[in-house]
Amino acid sequence: MTLIDNPLLSDWSGPFGLPPFDRIRAEHFAPALHEAMRRHRDELDALAAQSAPVNFDNTAAALDRSGELLYRLDALLGNLTASHTSPELQAVQRALAGPMAAHDTAVRTHPGVFARLDQLQAQREQPGLSPEQRRLVERLHTDALRAGARFAPAQREAYQALVAELAELNARFGQNVLADENGHGLSLTGEADLAGLPGDFREACRQAALDRGLPEGSRLVTLSRSMVVPFLTFSERRDLRERIWRAWVARGEHAGEHDNRPLAARILQLRQRQAAMHGQASFADHALTDAMAGHQGAVRELLEEVWGRARSAFDGERALVEDCMRQHGAGHELQAWDWRFWAEKVRGERYVLDEAAVKPYLSLDRLVEAMFDCAQRLFGVHFERRADIAGYHPDVVAWEMFDAAGQSRGLFLQDNFARPTKRSGAWMSDFQYGSHNRGALRPVILNNCNFSRAAPGEPTLLSLDDARTLFHEFGHGLHGLLSVTGYHRLAGTQVLRDFVELPSQLYEHWLMEPGVLQRHARHWQTGEPIPKALVDKLQAAERWCQAYETLRYSASALVDLEAHAAAEPPTDISAFEAQVCQRIGLPEVVGMNHRLCHFQHLFAGGGYAAGYYVYLWAEVLDADAFNAFVEAGDPFDPQVAQRLLRHVYAAGDSVAPQQTYIDFRGRPAGIEPLLAQRGLLEPASA
Repeated sequence: MTLIDNPLLSDWSGPFGLPPFDRIRAEHFAPALHEAMRRHRDELDALAAQSAPVNFDNTAAALDRSGELLYRLDALLGNLTASHTSPELQAVQRALAGPMAAHDTAVRTHPGVFARLDQLQAQREQPGLSPEQRRLVERLHTDALRAGARFAPAQREAYQALVAELAELNARFGQNVLADENGHGLSLTGEADLAGLPGDFREACRQAALDRGLPEGSRLVTLSRSMVVPFLTFSERRDLRERIWRAWVARGEHAGEHDNRPLAARILQLRQRQAAMHGQASFADHALTDAMAGHQGAVRELLEEVWGRARSAFDGERALVEDCMRQHGAGHELQAWDWRFWAEKVRGERYVLDEAAVKPYLSLDRLVEAMFDCAQRLFGVHFERRADIAGYHPDVVAWEMFDAAGQSRGLFLQDNFARPTKRSGAWMSDFQYGSHNRGALRPVILNNCNFSRAAPGEPTLLSLDDARTLFHEFGHGLHGLLSVTGYHRLAGTQVLRDFVELPSQLYEHWLMEPGVLQRHARHWQTGEPIPKALVDKLQAAERWCQAYETLRYSASALVDLEAHAAAEPPTDISAFEAQVCQRIGLPEVVGMNHRLCHFQHLFAGGGYAAGYYVYLWAEVLDADAFNAFVEAGDPFDPQVAQRLLRHVYAAGDSVAPQQTYIDFRGRPAGIEPLLAQRGLLEPASA
């Protein structure tokens, strides 16, 4: 096949510039990406060779425009390997991860381009540049420095090889987790195995078995969170709860081909070398220099403050759970696989709330309507279904976004269901961000979730946790859709990592607004709105188990920080993890959100390495930010919403996040709203 025949290198004439998904094959990627990298190098060589004096347009703006084809191809490959992969695509991903990472480093450190960018950086405060243009120069210059632009040639070459190896290891780590999740599960073989499981969950197990080619009538609990958590919550079979829990927490920790322990240890070692090359004592120090937190001390202060309060509050939660066990005649000791089951009983009895009674009001279709309705009421945009636009998989649903004047402003793609070809979790990604410099004025944004599919012809019913995930990812989606900046590098969610979770976590608040629930949470059979009494119970139960959930999250964040702060990275990550958990006093019955052996935030990529704390950092911001609406007396107050749109959702990285939050709120955020939100305002015991 010649390059001319390669559909990836032809004009993408689909709506919104989408690629021809039906014509793309795995073998098209390697030649197309190598050609795109060649063209990108040529663009940079021409940029560096120009004789014209350095100015913003011929240096920073030109650099921002370069590599557009490569960006589109890389985004396409990344979306396919995450959302609809195959052995062939995985092989391509492994083979290209290193060369692509090496190319990215070479681009950021191109000597001729950096010499011009360095000169522009020194002149950026001179009259003539707008604040956004100065911000672009600063971010491009920082990108170059962090890639090693000031290194000597031999050091740059060594750094490039290091980054390439890291990328290959990241790809293998993520693929190993997916292999474990597809290769392990729990088959439910009789009625006794189904004891306690709601009808919709039984159907989800049947559908999961069908998706994996098991015989009709089979039922399977996969290792997807959307299946494991409900099973641990409702199954009366303690032995089966233990089996699925042990399989879930051991993902990536099996000796053999898919063992992630040596990969994670090697990744930590390479990251420490990165940090040393930059003159930093640890990778955590290196990573946090380009974050709102700025240094380890700020992260530790936040985590330890919240940890101490949650640890004290957890004792009260545990006492209620163990009292419930005694009242029900359970003679065994409380274990990690028991917690969710008994905590749900406490919730049902203490708050007279049964999750099975809530789910019929939380159908996926109506909640999608709810999240769109909130966006319209806040930001004046509305979404229309585009049934004529096909995605990479039949599950993908396309929605066109219009502004208040009826002008088309972007495309939103939703891929909501779990399947064997998709990695676990939930995430937002892009096919194209909006920027004037690249002539891309209509972003194309993708949301992925892993909800369990309902039976054909029946609605998919969500748990409250799933509903929050839906709103969370759409918050990211809006961040990508509403941001059309002057320059690609500053567009969408390309902000500092501890700011990126603010728009997503903030959007979750509108799900629980009584008016939103009354309007959109309707029984899937009768159409009746959710009763106010049930809404009141939901809100009253909001803080139940918050100490447990806070400890699970904080433990993962602290283990992440310690692993990346170590001057000598651990070689046995499981032993290291156990030591940290013992030192901080994590109760075994609690456990961690993510163990290191399957912690994809850290090891399937580098974006959250030494940065899992960002969800808590952003929660400080989101709790404080939503209080602006509370203070205004209206969750859809138009003046507050306009400030939020301008300074948070639409700004991208055109303004430093510390400043843009102050521009929205009028002051820095305080921690008190977060503590109140989690029910942790009482001081931690000494």
